Amino acid sequence: MPDEALRAAIRQAHGAGFAVIVKPHVWVPQSWAGAVAPTSERDWWAWFAGYRRSIESIGRIAAEEHAEALAIGTELARTTDRAEWFDIITTARAAFSGMLTYFAHNSEEAERIPFWARLDVVGVTLYPPLGSDQDRAGRIAKMRVVADKLDALAVATGKRIVVGEIGLRSAVGAAAKPWESAEERESAPDPLLQAEVLADWISVLDRPSIHGVLVWRWFTDPDAGGPVDTDFTVQGKPAEGVLLCAWRLRCGQ
Repeated sequence: MPDEALRAAIRQAHGAGFAVIVKPHVWVPQSWAGAVAPTSERDWWAWFAGYRRSIESIGRIAAEEHAEALAIGTELARTTDRAEWFDIITTARAAFSGMLTYFAHNSEEAERIPFWARLDVVGVTLYPPLGSDQDRAGRIAKMRVVADKLDALAVATGKRIVVGEIGLRSAVGAAAKPWESAEERESAPDPLLQAEVLADWISVLDRPSIHGVLVWRWFTDPDAGGPVDTDFTVQGKPAEGVLLCAWRLRCGQ
């Protein structure tokens, strides 16, 4: 993302009345950030050197544009046992004085993170398998297990929890693999499933340990989404109404 595009995004979000968390993602073609795992010490050093420069630059822009928070990483699950993360945090603190977090992939990675004490809040993205589309009771039970783990993590770390992503494609079969993209599997649209799952997550995560919940995702393109779209965006779908009802008390619209 070009620097000026990031600056413009922060300014536009502030102009719309939002607080801003700058949340960098490492995009791995045909895969995800959890695939990052250099195979030699030299490669690890090189990777972290480049990553540290990127976070320093992004943090400086976030500071200059008065963003409220900065994530030092997202779902880099095979890297977070490395000591280099402590240097990343030091670099980020020097560039950015606001709230710092990292977004772990599901509760399993969050429970293994060794550097929560150096950050301000615990961040986590939530894409656990939720079972059959039709088994709502079973799905809610699985969500409660995850939320209970987050409660325990908040106690263990003494930190509040920010859920950096909940999301689901508006597609048949999406509950079994909530992380699965439209590129990975073609499916018929099911916007009501997406709305129901997001409503259930919002209800289950409404507890004192959870400081905030972000939804994946909303595009800058105002024409994105719609009833036949099967990707993650909630735009033009019943899930959009779920969010309006939950967070702006505009229900039934």
